[in-house]
Amino acid sequence: MDEQRRGLIFGVLAYASWGLFPLYWPLVQPAGSVEVLAHRLIWSLVFVTILLRIRPRPGWWAALRTRPRSVGYLSAAALIIAVNWGTYIWAVNHDHVVDTALGYYINPLVIVMAGVLLFGERLNRAQWTALTIAAVAVVILTIDYGRPPWVAFTLALTFTAYALCKKKAAAGAMESLAVETTVAGPLALGYLGWLELTGAGAFGHTGWDKAVLLAGAGVVTAIPLLLFAAAATRVSLTTLGIIQYIAPTLQFLIGVLVFAEPMPPVRLAGFAIVWLALAIFTWDGLRRGRRAQLEAAGSGPPSRGTAPVAEPN
Repeated sequence: MDEQRRGLIFGVLAYASWGLFPLYWPLVQPAGSVEVLAHRLIWSLVFVTILLRIRPRPGWWAALRTRPRSVGYLSAAALIIAVNWGTYIWAVNHDHVVDTALGYYINPLVIVMAGVLLFGERLNRAQWTALTIAAVAVVILTIDYGRPPWVAFTLALTFTAYALCKKKAAAGAMESLAVETTVAGPLALGYLGWLELTGAGAFGHTGWDKAVLLAGAGVVTAIPLLLFAAAATRVSLTTLGIIQYIAPTLQFLIGVLVFAEPMPPVRLAGFAIVWLALAIFTWDGLRRGRRAQLEAAGSGPPSRGTAPVAEPN
């Protein structure tokens, strides 16, 4: 099997894992969302520490400490991803799985918009068209919900901020997760300790199966990241930009078919418009990727790059 095919398999497995997350978090109830988040942070740190022992990367922390700005960005990323994870877990356990899907559908468009507003990046006509169509969809969904889809916005905005911090930090996936969970770990451990002192904690008090599932949160967090890292080194960003929609599509289907969340016609129309915007956006990314290949071969006009790639929850 060639490396590109292996990378495609790794990528599909990573995004499919993220897409199936809504089936996992209800299993750990009656633990509350913040408690689940705290366990996810603590056990992710434990799992990453074990992996770094098994497959050590000598000198990575010493090298990272020479780049204090990178450490600062990773520290900020730790707090941002905690908000993202907490919102996601709360949404799944409170019948808002479809809203999480919307958040990760619009996330690539929000990342592009951040590039325009923060870094003065220029968009072509197709990208502006996709953003305009997506804005219309948000208006329709806001009317349908009777309020802005705040879960989707929170997930999209926090993940965009997280992606920007990670880009500035320029550190490996495993090293980044190790720093992020180390930064957030004391807060998570302190919260879990307070739950134990007050007798409100679920870990160890609701059966061994719940305890195993809470500890397993670290494993299910780290494995998709490892798969994604393996995919990112083997396939193009254009390919990753397409298969990233596996995750929100699975979340959408789980929300509607498994958890029977309501999908009235107006809401479905709003999602259909989002899908249209993403189709235009993806088509433009493929077209520009093809131009980049022609340019590399010595012909064709300059390319503006490919669509951004998201790492969902």
